[in-house]
Amino acid sequence: MSGLQGYRMDSINVLGMRTLLRLMGIFCLLITAEAQMKIPPETVQQWALRFSAELRECAAKYSGSLLLQKKLKDVEPIIKIVEVDGQDLVKDYSDEIERMLGSKMKSVMRLAESAEDSDLYHEFNATLKFDYYNSMMINTADEDGNYVDLGGEFPLEENEHFNKLPVNTQMSNIQVPTNVYNKDPNILNAIYNTEALNDVFIGNFQKDPTLTWQYFGSSTGFFRIYPGIKWTPDSNGVVAFDCRNRNWYIQAATSPKDIIIMVDISGSMKGLKMTIAKHTINTILDTLGENDFVNVIAYTDYVRYVEPCFRGTLVQADLDNREHFKVLVEELHVKGEAKIKNAMKESFKILNEARANGQGSMCNQAIMLITDGAMEDFQSVFEEFNWPERRVRVFTYLIGREMTFAQNTKWIACNNKGYYTHISTLADVQENVMEYLHVLSRPMVINHDHDIIWTEAYMDTVLPNTEELFTTKAQSLLLMTSVAMPVFSKKKETLSHGILLGVVGSDIPLMEVMKLAPRYMLGAHGYAFLINNNGYILSHPDLRPLYKDGKKLKPKPNYNSVDLSEVEWEDTDELLRTAMVKGETGTLSLNIRASVDKGKRPLYLTNEYFYTNIDNTPFSFGMALTKGHGKLMFMGNVSVEEGLHDLTSPDLTIASEWTYCETDIDPAHRKYSQLQAAIRYLLGKEPDLECDEVLLSQTLFDAVVTAPLEAYWNTLMLNDRVEPGVETAFLGTRSGLMRVVRYAGVETRVAKKFLTPADKDNLFTIDHFPLWYRLAVENTPGKFYYYPVNDKGVKYIIATTSVTVSTEGKTAMAGAVGLQMSLDWLEKRFWAIAKQPNDTDCSDIEGVCPLSCDSADLSCYLVDNNGFVMLSKERREIGRFFGEVDGSIMASLLKMGMFKKVSLFDYQAMCKTGHHHASSARPLLSPFYVIMALMRWFFSNALMFLLDFNLCGLWHSDYFVDAKAGYHTSHKQKKLDALQPCDTAYPGFMYDPSVREANSLNKCGRCQKMFVVQQIPDSNLVLVVTQAYCDCSRQYGAILLEPKEIKYIATVKCNRMRSQKVRRRPQSCHAYHPKENAKDCGGAAAISLSLSLFSASLLISLVAEF
Repeated sequence: MSGLQGYRMDSINVLGMRTLLRLMGIFCLLITAEAQMKIPPETVQQWALRFSAELRECAAKYSGSLLLQKKLKDVEPIIKIVEVDGQDLVKDYSDEIERMLGSKMKSVMRLAESAEDSDLYHEFNATLKFDYYNSMMINTADEDGNYVDLGGEFPLEENEHFNKLPVNTQMSNIQVPTNVYNKDPNILNAIYNTEALNDVFIGNFQKDPTLTWQYFGSSTGFFRIYPGIKWTPDSNGVVAFDCRNRNWYIQAATSPKDIIIMVDISGSMKGLKMTIAKHTINTILDTLGENDFVNVIAYTDYVRYVEPCFRGTLVQADLDNREHFKVLVEELHVKGEAKIKNAMKESFKILNEARANGQGSMCNQAIMLITDGAMEDFQSVFEEFNWPERRVRVFTYLIGREMTFAQNTKWIACNNKGYYTHISTLADVQENVMEYLHVLSRPMVINHDHDIIWTEAYMDTVLPNTEELFTTKAQSLLLMTSVAMPVFSKKKETLSHGILLGVVGSDIPLMEVMKLAPRYMLGAHGYAFLINNNGYILSHPDLRPLYKDGKKLKPKPNYNSVDLSEVEWEDTDELLRTAMVKGETGTLSLNIRASVDKGKRPLYLTNEYFYTNIDNTPFSFGMALTKGHGKLMFMGNVSVEEGLHDLTSPDLTIASEWTYCETDIDPAHRKYSQLQAAIRYLLGKEPDLECDEVLLSQTLFDAVVTAPLEAYWNTLMLNDRVEPGVETAFLGTRSGLMRVVRYAGVETRVAKKFLTPADKDNLFTIDHFPLWYRLAVENTPGKFYYYPVNDKGVKYIIATTSVTVSTEGKTAMAGAVGLQMSLDWLEKRFWAIAKQPNDTDCSDIEGVCPLSCDSADLSCYLVDNNGFVMLSKERREIGRFFGEVDGSIMASLLKMGMFKKVSLFDYQAMCKTGHHHASSARPLLSPFYVIMALMRWFFSNALMFLLDFNLCGLWHSDYFVDAKAGYHTSHKQKKLDALQPCDTAYPGFMYDPSVREANSLNKCGRCQKMFVVQQIPDSNLVLVVTQAYCDCSRQYGAILLEPKEIKYIATVKCNRMRSQKVRRRPQSCHAYHPKENAKDCGGAAAISLSLSLFSASLLISLVAEF
């Protein structure tokens, strides 16, 4: 019995195993079936061919490209194709720029002469009463309706020439910083003295109506500006702008200089003294420019370089390095005992070595000593390093209320041709630091050398409407430069004192300079650029001075010290940069990796560079022409009558930012748009207009040749033959002419912003051709280029192609024509094609049949030549990079060579940098500690508030100012994860059209993902069909376009910071004059310390000790 039972149990086990094996077999078959799902390549190929034909037919029909190409073919016998001569062009443009800048220099020279003559015949009047127009007070009434003091009625009228600001072109007015007493006798005399400048301002503007702001910055602190404006204070009612801090003032007032800042960080400098010392360092740094060199040394009983990387050397005082020093200065802490001798020796060694090795500015040299006292015997140091020549001036700043060591500190300055000042409050810093500039200017003033200077590029954020300009103008053209000239006292009795009265200057928007190199001559990818003697860019279409901080656009910290080599980074040997910095004339050819569409679409181009210097300025002008079509342009002629008829068509516009006719010379012409001005000139109504005859002639010809398209487009609309979703047809020519037809009304149109004035990327602007034009000319003529647009969630499709003319064996680009379509239209067409009907004959097809992109088993994509998804079942994927959507297939396509990776670099990037703050986790040992901490905070802030003011100045001040107003921005608490300038590398991708199809299996864990890729003929698109239900994300990560910061190891980073690129020094240097009165070396100010302040100071000291 038991044997039978055992037999039955074995039988059951066998049956169970068989069932299990059968189930496992079925499961394996299911997996195999999924893994071996075959997508027939021939089916995908048929879809690609059919879709290609439909796309081509639709794009040609609704754009009118074939008609336009035919019309161009018809005119080939009457046109000629010319090759642009870059060498002649660069000479012509540089001559124009030279003439323009020369005119500005003459205006400034007239201002300087008038200001000096007025001073020569003016006798100082200590009791002078004089009412002037204070720019902050004008048109302001008190409670009784009377004009406030120094106010009065000052007519203002909005003026197009001055950025639509309300101005008074008949009069200048005066701006006075809040910390300067506006009725000081010195101020009143100087303002009265410069009233004569009003007539010169107006006369200059009449002689040269392209002039913008003209001004005089006084050494006493006021600023006379023409035309007069209403100056708006900040939210606290403070006017912090001080003209003496501006680069144009500082550079004109002094020659280039090497500066060593020595700061005492011994224990006696703690508290408010160290705060004042840091503010003094920052203020000195603010007086330096890119032609100056600097280093900062902190000393106690040993010498410490604030930046160890800069040990024993001088670095260029450009904006980047100055800001770097400010950050490091903030981290200084006091300790130890002050030993000045070693630090002074180190400073002299640096300066002497720089001079001996031909480094630095090779002009003025100075040491700035910031201390609360000098006790040592340091005469031997001066005897060893500086006497008797005294080539290095020493300026001393005594910090704090104590006067014990005042004589020693003054002796140092007076025996080394420097200047001594005593700084007891934060409010004293600005005025006392400025004294050194007046001393350095003495040799130039005594010699009456009126050097004209040009500043680096800068962004004027002082005037109103700057934020509006940020969003409406090309970034690279928001910048300006200033031309300035010093104004001296000619009085014989003060000759040896070398009195600087101030600086006169004028602003030149770089946009106006670059307009002299017309875009149409440079072609779709060509451009012009301007650099200075240090290799820094003033204007370049790839310069990006702004960055987005949240929702606001802000200037980058280093926006005006971007080197040419950081933009033209393919010039690895810096041949172009070196030649231009040296002021040479020449040419250079480079194969470059360019990019368009915000860096997403790489292009391989060959650029030919042409460059030369601009005489009497520190600038060099360069120009790039793209080899091939970029250097060829065609010329055609038609009668004015015939051209005018077509130029007035309602669908036609011309580039509003280009200069067809100069409307800024005569104020009466400023009301005209460029199209209005051109038409009036051609009609003979405005014969005095200065117009570009070549550009106008070509525009007329283009208007005639493209006119048939207007009739063609209108016929399509009238006959109701336009499919829903086909929204806009457009064309553009090299002359900046555009024609646009809207097939869809604004209510139904998806792309409402496309080709409107706000759509700068797709219009002809002063610094680029439209994006669709640039993409079309790099594509095969007649073959449409398709790409998706994602404009803040609004998605649509652009199709564009180039049209050409040929004659005498040469072919030139005549323009581009295109179509804008909605996604709905594209999807409707594609999904109708990408499916096989149920009754399909599948007998000869190996694989899934019938196949349909509608199926949940398939994912289908249209991908453009740079890897961006143009069509997908998921709308959120449209416009995204395909490598982000499906990294496994993109990785396979890269491996197969169907797509290639292009490495690109950005040396103007901004990266997040986390700041590490000192720990504030000190244990709260008792409630008493909390109370004492609060008391310390209260008294410290109270004392800071009181000491920040010059108490005597308050007696006369019209305003009570927040004590923190004068602080430099670096004193503000920095945000965590603040954006800082950095270098990044990022990838771009390009399709290789020689690889027309691909299919493969990706092994992804338990499944295998099949895909088929097929080129869509006569386009830049590929069709990707793949299995939907095989997740490969674990085996293949997404391929991202995100830029990655280039991290430099410490030694490389240090070498980059220390390295001195080739630069051209300014020609003039004024470091010495035998008649200089070096005995005028400063003196101690009277001090009276109130009992209340002393008590507060003592209490804070006690709390600090606790």
